[in-house]
Amino acid sequence: MTEWEGKNLLCFGDNLDSLSDHDLFPDECVDLIYLDPPFNSQQSYNVLFKEATGTPAAAQIKAFEDTWTWDMSANEAVTRIHHDRGVPEPVVELMKTFMNFLKASPMMAYLVQMAIRLVHMHRVLKKTGSLYLHCDPTASHYLKLILDAAFDPRNFVNEIVWRRTTAHSNVYRAYGDITDTIFFYTKTPSYAWNQVYKALPTEELERRFPKLDPDGRRWRSENLRNPGKRPNLYYPYTASNGVTYLPHPNGWTCSIERMRELDRQGRLHFPAKPGGRLRLKLYADEFPGVKLQNLWDDISAIGSRAAERMGYPTQKPLQLLNRIIRVSSNPGGVVMDPFCGCGTTIDAVETVNRENPNEAPRTWIGIDITHLSINLIKHRLMRFTPPPEYEVIGEPASASGTAALAQHDPFQFQFWALGLIGARPTGGKKKRGPDTGIDGVRVFVDEMKGKQPVIKRMLVQVKSGKVGAKEIRDFVGTLTREKAELGAFLTLQEPTKPMRTEAAAAGTYPSPWNGQAYPRVQMLTIEELLADPHRPNPRCLQIPGGSAQHTLPEAPKHNPKRRGTPTLWEHET
Repeated sequence: MTEWEGKNLLCFGDNLDSLSDHDLFPDECVDLIYLDPPFNSQQSYNVLFKEATGTPAAAQIKAFEDTWTWDMSANEAVTRIHHDRGVPEPVVELMKTFMNFLKASPMMAYLVQMAIRLVHMHRVLKKTGSLYLHCDPTASHYLKLILDAAFDPRNFVNEIVWRRTTAHSNVYRAYGDITDTIFFYTKTPSYAWNQVYKALPTEELERRFPKLDPDGRRWRSENLRNPGKRPNLYYPYTASNGVTYLPHPNGWTCSIERMRELDRQGRLHFPAKPGGRLRLKLYADEFPGVKLQNLWDDISAIGSRAAERMGYPTQKPLQLLNRIIRVSSNPGGVVMDPFCGCGTTIDAVETVNRENPNEAPRTWIGIDITHLSINLIKHRLMRFTPPPEYEVIGEPASASGTAALAQHDPFQFQFWALGLIGARPTGGKKKRGPDTGIDGVRVFVDEMKGKQPVIKRMLVQVKSGKVGAKEIRDFVGTLTREKAELGAFLTLQEPTKPMRTEAAAAGTYPSPWNGQAYPRVQMLTIEELLADPHRPNPRCLQIPGGSAQHTLPEAPKHNPKRRGTPTLWEHET
């Protein structure tokens, strides 16, 4: 039993560190792993955030670089492959062969990093568990060999081909690249499996079931001949029409008791010609569809205007993950995504749970190395009512840890701090153009015009260094320039008296929702937010209405003893 059994986990950090932690993830504790790792495409990806309201952000942020080089981390991965407990000998020998062929190249750096991670993924899978690895032709041929070495070739089930887009027109001297590959492996032959059927188009259904009953019910007939010789099923049958029918020399497909039941139900088709064979009527409305094959051409990529689109560069459609979760996990199971990105796997697990409220809920584990992704997932989960409960591992939990993160990587600190109040990043400074004085934004709705929500903004600025009254004056100027209703100033340092004076001078914002006046500039310390258990809707944050809501409940009565005003999210939960 694990400490987190029955809990959802969101883990910040290198997934190799998490997967290698036997206390956190002991052997055989996960039912299903889906991973969509970087493909070694040698591209830099940007993310364009979009609110759940459909409002796009104004700036792009560098999400990650899918580039690999031979460095110390690659050397450490090679060392671990040769010395870590539990690395199968075939993996060790395969890496030696790859090194002789690829040398210390970017591709080799990618492969050793993936190999050691896949070994640990195999370790944490239950005996009934499955793994789906999503990739493209860049390195799929190498990854297949690594999976064979780590999982045993006998546990390879399928190579699934997903048609992720329609035909490309800008193809000149190559074939259009419109598919991804998903490798499906299991821990043992006793893996979880829930059969999925693909519905037929109407035209195909009518072609397969061409006959109609008087009531319009569509059907086709099928022979009742047993495919093999079954002497115990060889018997004459006198049907309800008074005719006695003889079976094929192999015998019928069912017992005489079952034959009588089919006759009583009107499921037998009597031949028009004397001497014809008795047949079975199969109805179209009882046909579950065609069993799913390894070509998935019925799930489209996310459209540019799709409601689920987050703007994350490698985002996969929810429908794709829903299918994998339904097929290869059971109620109460644990689903892990060690490269969780914008959280589609997590979203899919929550969606499946809420569509099946009478089943034991599946729990999820998401791991990512950037606070950008962790923040985005927190933001994404707020669309559920009520939002799911989860534990975050690896984020700063104290003032000293926060200061260390700010010193080590100020931009990761910024992304993390925004997540404390449910805000999403906007632009930024590093490689993203000039500083606009805005680090993040949280939208809210406290007014409707007819049936249309009026989207309003709380702009956020995050400071890790020394701050004073000048920074507050500048921030007030930014709010005025951007015509924003509210502003939140997050700081590691305790605000000074002059800062509080400047913030108070910025005035208030009167909400049409409840008639209350909210401080236009709110200064919140990181220590204060860490102490508040209601993140990402801390009680110390004063914001009316709710994030991305199109209807407003009855406005709450203001409690003067409470510093903050309840958000819409708090009322709904």
